[in-house]
Amino acid sequence: MISVFGSANMDLVAYVSEAPKRGETVTGHRFRTVPGGKGANQAIAAARAGAQVAFLGAVGDDGFGAEMRSTLAEAGVDVHGLRQVPGPSGIAHIVVDDAGGNSIIVVPGANGTVTGPSGGDLATIAGSQALLLQLELPMEAVVAAAQAARVSGVPAVLTPAPAQPLPDELLDAVTMIVPNEHEAADITGHDDPDAAIDALLERVEEAVITLGSRGALYGARSGERLRVPAITVKAVDTTAAGDTFVGALAVARAEGTPPEEALRFASMAAALSVQRAGASTSMPFRGEIEDALRELP
Repeated sequence: MISVFGSANMDLVAYVSEAPKRGETVTGHRFRTVPGGKGANQAIAAARAGAQVAFLGAVGDDGFGAEMRSTLAEAGVDVHGLRQVPGPSGIAHIVVDDAGGNSIIVVPGANGTVTGPSGGDLATIAGSQALLLQLELPMEAVVAAAQAARVSGVPAVLTPAPAQPLPDELLDAVTMIVPNEHEAADITGHDDPDAAIDALLERVEEAVITLGSRGALYGARSGERLRVPAITVKAVDTTAAGDTFVGALAVARAEGTPPEEALRFASMAAALSVQRAGASTSMPFRGEIEDALRELP
C-alpha cells in the first residue's frame, strides 16, 4: 500500500487562447471544475497505476469537499483518513492556454488546518510501502509525516512544490525527492541539473529531476546516474503531469522495479496524461501505460 499525506483541492479551470497579462481581461472558450490538489492527484495516479492507496488529508464541509471525497473513493483510494473540517475546501484557480501551458493560484482552505498526522494517520503510514508528500499542506504537518515515515522505516517521497525553503528536518527524513528543474535550481542554487542532483544527494538517498521535453535525470547515493528521454507527444493540458509522474514512479519502485524501467513507466504515464484535459481526469490506468510502452520502438 502507498499512503499519500497531502492536499485535496477543487480545480476551477478556465481555458483560453492566450493567458491574460497583468490588468488584462480575455475571453475564455471553456470552463470546468475538476477534483485535484497535488496530494489527491498523486493518490489517484498511484491507484490507476495499480497500487492500493490511502489518502490522508482534509476537506471542508462544502459541496466541493463531498465531491472530492467521492472522486477519490471512485478511483479506488481509501478515504478513511480524509477528515472533514468546518469551512471551505481548498481550491485551485487554473488558467490553461491553447499551447497546453498553465498558471495556478491555490487557496488552501481545509488543507491549511492540517497541522500533523493523526493517530490513525500514523498507523496508516507505518503500514505503507511508501509515503508521498507535497508542500500544499502546512510545513509543520509535512515534516511530522516525513519523520513518522522515517521512524517506521517507510520511504518518504517528496515533491517540493509549490517551491519554498525546505527545512533540514524535512530533508533528513525524506528518502527520495522529485523536483522539476526549476524547483531543483531553487533548492540547490545550481541551474545545471547534474550539479543540482549532486547537491540533492548530499541530503537524500535518491533524487529525480524532471526536465520537461528533455526527460528526467535520476541519481542515487550508490553512484547510479540515469537520464531517461522524454516521450514526445502533443500536449493538450499539462496540469498534474508531474503528479502523474510521481504517482506512477512510486508504484513502480514499491513493486521493486529497477530505476530505469520505473522512470520509463512514470514518463509514459505523464505523456499519456498531457494528451487529455484536466488533472485527475487525465491520468492513465495501468493497462494503458503498459500497452503504450509495448508500442514504443
